[in-house]
Amino acid sequence: MVEMNEPGQASGQLSGLEQALGQRLGATSFSVSKLPAADAQTVPVLRISIENREELPVFVTVSPSQILCICYLWREAEINPARRSEMHEAMLDLNVAIPLSHFGRIGQHYVIFGALATDARVEDVAHDVVMLADNALEALDVFAEYLLSV
Repeated sequence: MVEMNEPGQASGQLSGLEQALGQRLGATSFSVSKLPAADAQTVPVLRISIENREELPVFVTVSPSQILCICYLWREAEINPARRSEMHEAMLDLNVAIPLSHFGRIGQHYVIFGALATDARVEDVAHDVVMLADNALEALDVFAEYLLSV
């Protein structure tokens, strides 16, 4: 089990996440790993990979104000420039319809993310992680037409 009880951090909230994910996913395999911190001020981050969705890991972190789950989708360079505005319109339209997830951008990366209160139960965090992974796969299918072929 990944224990995240660093002093002064709300990250102890993620204690038991592996067990909650196991209960939610049943026989589906997954892995949870703690990413190394860049420095003492860096907020701890978990990387969660779910079977058949390994290319879309979910990153979970806890700050004093929220638990954040993020999945990176594609980079700016992968978007068909002629369809970029149309893609943004479609993302705005879908933001409300996708349960527990929202689209955003971090630097050059487009992401899908969800946020929970720091007092959320670990079972709720596990639910959000699984939902986010499912929504990321669906987003790749929906937005494939806006991306350049590799």
